[in-house]
Amino acid sequence: MHGGLSLTMGNLYGQMRASSSLVNRLNQKLRAVVNPSPWLSQSRSFTTTEGHRPTMIHKRSLDILHDPWFNKGTAFTMTERDRLDLRGLLPPNVMSTEQQIERFMADLKRYEVEARDGPSDPYAVAKWRILNRLHDRNETMYYKVLIANIEEYAPVIYTPTVGLVCQNYGGLFRRPRGMYFSGEDRGEMMSMVYNWPADEVDMIVVTDGSRILGLGDLGVQGIGIAIGKLDLYVAAAGINPQRVLPVMIDVGTNNEKLLKDPLYLGLQRHRLDGEEYLGVIDEFMEAVFTRWPHVIVQFEDFQSKWAFKLLQRYRARYRMFNDDVQGTAGVAIAGLLGAVRAQGRAMIDFPKQKIVVAGAGSAGIGVLNAARKTMARMLGNNESALESALRQFWVVDANGLITDERENVDPDALPFARKIEEIHRQGLKEGASLVQVVKQIKPDVLLGLSAVGGLFSKEVLEALKGSTSTRPAIFAMSNPTKNAECTPHEAFSIVGDNVVFASGSPFKDVHLGNGRIGHCNQGNNMYLFPGIGLGTLLSGSRIISDGMLQAAAECLAAYMSEEDVLNGVIYPSISSIRDITKQVAAAVIKEAIEEDLAEGYREMDARQLRKLSQDEIVEYVKNSMWSPEYPTLVYKQD
Repeated sequence: MHGGLSLTMGNLYGQMRASSSLVNRLNQKLRAVVNPSPWLSQSRSFTTTEGHRPTMIHKRSLDILHDPWFNKGTAFTMTERDRLDLRGLLPPNVMSTEQQIERFMADLKRYEVEARDGPSDPYAVAKWRILNRLHDRNETMYYKVLIANIEEYAPVIYTPTVGLVCQNYGGLFRRPRGMYFSGEDRGEMMSMVYNWPADEVDMIVVTDGSRILGLGDLGVQGIGIAIGKLDLYVAAAGINPQRVLPVMIDVGTNNEKLLKDPLYLGLQRHRLDGEEYLGVIDEFMEAVFTRWPHVIVQFEDFQSKWAFKLLQRYRARYRMFNDDVQGTAGVAIAGLLGAVRAQGRAMIDFPKQKIVVAGAGSAGIGVLNAARKTMARMLGNNESALESALRQFWVVDANGLITDERENVDPDALPFARKIEEIHRQGLKEGASLVQVVKQIKPDVLLGLSAVGGLFSKEVLEALKGSTSTRPAIFAMSNPTKNAECTPHEAFSIVGDNVVFASGSPFKDVHLGNGRIGHCNQGNNMYLFPGIGLGTLLSGSRIISDGMLQAAAECLAAYMSEEDVLNGVIYPSISSIRDITKQVAAAVIKEAIEEDLAEGYREMDARQLRKLSQDEIVEYVKNSMWSPEYPTLVYKQD
């Protein structure tokens, strides 16, 4: 035995006795919870003096957290976290042993209720638990299972189940996965990033938990969305799982329920705002790009007030993008172009489409800007074309139709405010309801990005029957499922069999009778963001340009065959996700080369990239995608 790497027999014996005592104490506490008695309340438990001595260990960082003998989880004090390089690897709230037991017991009680009264824990969350345990035990097998069954398990690790997971993350948290930076870490982040053991990180997904899907402010529990997204980067894009990093930036929460919850894992104070907030995000960005200069950072589920500001603040300096703003927009554009094709028309006719948009948050404005630019490109790509494209959109938010008569319009939505004189000629007014707008405009497309479940009511859908389009399209894009503006069954049964339907979350196809099927297309961001990330990585592009994002959307739009789109299928099957991602990544690389942004990746320099044909770029992408195979292991003695 190596003396420096082992405990003495005396120390080991003491540790075993201390462990035995701890188990006895925990058993007594658990029994007291289930069946308290006067005798038990008077019982005493003892520990040896060995249990109070410091334990010498030869591990640091994640090695400690992954060792069941030494891991204390959220009970590590801040002093221990700094001393053992654990700062940032755990949620910021330090918990007592009693609180940890209470969390465990609350989770256990849920299982007891399920066993006694039937399933209360959703079946999808139970699936997530099983997959998560496999991920903890065997990462290669986890990704092998995920890739082989991506259509079944993507909704479990991503939307809609990831929303339930985030809502219950306090009870589901077991092993830390990713890093946590908080408002308490200001001035420390540059050193904290070196607590992460990987010398190379290709992809970071970061959230501040302020707008998780359509569920609102979930605080530190939003880390679940970053973990789920990166699982899809691995499964769909073949990013090496050892080079991805989920990140939570905990600046507090405005969720009163979490602020009062003694078991909440995050900072229990209201969110930082203004310059204080920006200072935290600035420090984080500087820290990660100092350690990993070529990393790509995807911003995820930041509330609208910050999503655009942060995107404009960083996109010219760093390799970053915002999936809610740019990814959602790209997927929506691909679907909108597909809807034009489904009408039997060429995509070049897109600028003629009349589009009513419900929702003016970050996702809604992102789609509007992307659709406007796409139309303008088709109309000549000049100022006149941009102005002309604006006339194709009618935007309705919680206060009704947005016009230039309204005061305090969000600056990002202002370009899409309709002129009041024009609106009066159309029989509408400022603040007109969604039903009124649909009745008067008779749109080709009704696009929902409102996060308001059931917003496309029977009255709204009845009004859409008056559309001037031969095949109107409904995009109920809000996530998770309960926030969808309508269901496919409602769309087909009310508007008619000829409607084109797409949603953000998965729904089953609708049987229309006589062997006919109403196809439900899932406009899932996973069609694009893995390819955008992979293409940016392999091109070595310094930034992620609008042209690269547009190329990704147009590639997805062209992926479907003419026969498919005429049958109402405008998005491909999730089972083809690796091939879709390969094609999207190749389109992104090609655009980066054409814009002279590509600097190459590893052995493939910029000069070699420029010489590749389209087929060779696709092959380059394919050969660069990681696959889950067991490597041969060889022991090397120090």
